[in-house]
Amino acid sequence: MLLALILIPLLATVAILAAAPARLTTLGAAALNLILGLFAACCPACVGSVSFLVLESPAIHFSLGLDGMSAVMLVLSVIVTLAAALSGSCPEGREKLWYSSILLIAAGAIGAFISTDLFFFYAFHELALIPTFLMIGILGRGGNERKAIAWKTTVYLAFGSIVLLAGIILAGTQLESFAFEHLAAVENHQNAIALLLIIGFGTLVSLFPFHSWAAPAYASAPAPIAMLHAGVLKKFGLYGLLRVGLAVAPEGMQHWLNLLLVLLLCNIIWVGLVTINQKNLANMLGNSSVMHMGYIFLAIAAAIASGGEIMTADGGLTLAASAAVLLMFAHGISIALSFSLADRIEAKTGTIELNKLGGLAKTAPKLCFLFGLVAMASIGLPGLANFAGEIMVFFSGFEGWTTDQDLGPVQIATIIAIWGVVISAVYMLRAFRNTFQGPLEAKCENVTDLSLLEKAPAILLSIVLLVVGLYPNLLLNVLK
Repeated sequence: MLLALILIPLLATVAILAAAPARLTTLGAAALNLILGLFAACCPACVGSVSFLVLESPAIHFSLGLDGMSAVMLVLSVIVTLAAALSGSCPEGREKLWYSSILLIAAGAIGAFISTDLFFFYAFHELALIPTFLMIGILGRGGNERKAIAWKTTVYLAFGSIVLLAGIILAGTQLESFAFEHLAAVENHQNAIALLLIIGFGTLVSLFPFHSWAAPAYASAPAPIAMLHAGVLKKFGLYGLLRVGLAVAPEGMQHWLNLLLVLLLCNIIWVGLVTINQKNLANMLGNSSVMHMGYIFLAIAAAIASGGEIMTADGGLTLAASAAVLLMFAHGISIALSFSLADRIEAKTGTIELNKLGGLAKTAPKLCFLFGLVAMASIGLPGLANFAGEIMVFFSGFEGWTTDQDLGPVQIATIIAIWGVVISAVYMLRAFRNTFQGPLEAKCENVTDLSLLEKAPAILLSIVLLVVGLYPNLLLNVLK
């Protein structure tokens, strides 16, 4: 079944290129993967594993498996894939490129998250980047500027991938094999390996100061690509630090902990202030996504400070690791919903410039409600998935600390990071007010509300935000 999760989108891509109905084929493949993905996450014992030798020296296996962490990321991938396939407006005559890109990104993301060999973990991610570049450069917003944005994104992510590969190779020369089960703390060059992994994975996640590619790329990309990359593919770097970085170089990660804390606070505070200043809704959402990565890095920093262990004695995840995975899931769902709704706003009004919008709640109340819901999720309103993840991140920063101790670097960073909640409230409420409140602007006078088909991806993602927010143990139990 795990192999089928990768093959279904790949075979659907081949079918589309061979003249099968593009939209129908994509929706069918995405729906089938959603069913299989949910079943695999709920019943991991029933899906087994896949493994066969590809190369003897170094030992590389094509191997797939599922545990709690990868199961949650798999569920995120299949949910956002279906929502992305339902979102956006494909330009006439571009159906093959549009829908095959969605499927290839989904196949790459799923393959990366369920791979249990470091080589294929890396390779599947690189597969997913290719259609991302193509879609931004060919079908992105911004006229000729989109090509420059596509090249900038390519340069940054290629740099991150090369640095990451260098770190993997340096660690791999000291490992028995590239299998995750054989990952262990290496004896030599831990500081160098840790730095390479932080820069490599960090660039792919948009860690400050390697972040400037992300917001323009998401603002320029077609809605489904922004949803998949910001919502799913960007979590590869965070997942990789938890799965690989802490395993092979725990002491090296400790060495660079203070540097990581400074950089993640720049994500939260500096990029948060930049987000407040945005006048374009897509740019604001792109910068918001970059900002919120800082919270997940904070959970990873808490795991590093506690010794680098992400597993408890009974085989579950630690508080810090659970917080990171839960917030990865919550952010993936909420940012995908945000980009989907922003696309609908642009399609109906012809603009996403905040100073040209206003009063949209009068003509599109359903759109207003759904955007308000995701705005509250982004702020961290209790009852929605992001709150559960963020509060666990803040608790993880103080895990093991007692009142008779001085505040350590992680505790100080956590206190500063809490101000990011205030920053989030400022820019999200401002965007909601400028778009939906106030006098009815000319561009919004003849806007029609969301149709059932247009609401479908938003309803799917909103239900997930509510269910996980009201009952986060639904995912936390999977992580045990």
